[in-house]
Amino acid sequence: MNIKVFNIRLDKEHCLDDQNRMNEFLDSVEIKLTSTNFVTTSTVDFWSAVVFFEPKKESKSSVEESELSIQEKKIYAALRHWRTDLANESGWSAFRICHNSHLLSIAKAKPQTLEELKSIKSFGEIRTLKYGDDIISILNAL
Repeated sequence: MNIKVFNIRLDKEHCLDDQNRMNEFLDSVEIKLTSTNFVTTSTVDFWSAVVFFEPKKESKSSVEESELSIQEKKIYAALRHWRTDLANESGWSAFRICHNSHLLSIAKAKPQTLEELKSIKSFGEIRTLKYGDDIISILNAL
């Protein structure tokens, strides 16, 4: 198993870049375990995330943004907006809610029920319980 550590700085200058860098990495590997801690120092506050991973096995199951239809791109944009708002409200980084690859899969599959949502990779019982109603509402609104 491999390990990688990310620091997500909270200042506006670095936060989005740090999150995007981490999301890009997370989309490229198979995640086995994560751990996060909030770190406060005298000069800077940041989230530290440890990712245990394996190289991703080649599979066509992941969806690329370029493969989405116009309607699916609208869904993907709405899901990203929801995730960003939720992350801001909770004080979390967006990757802690779900990764871009998860949102792409949802946009492509367009699940209509919580059971259908659970069939999407990384949407088990807990994530579906936490975010499923919001996601289904977004899909029904578009």
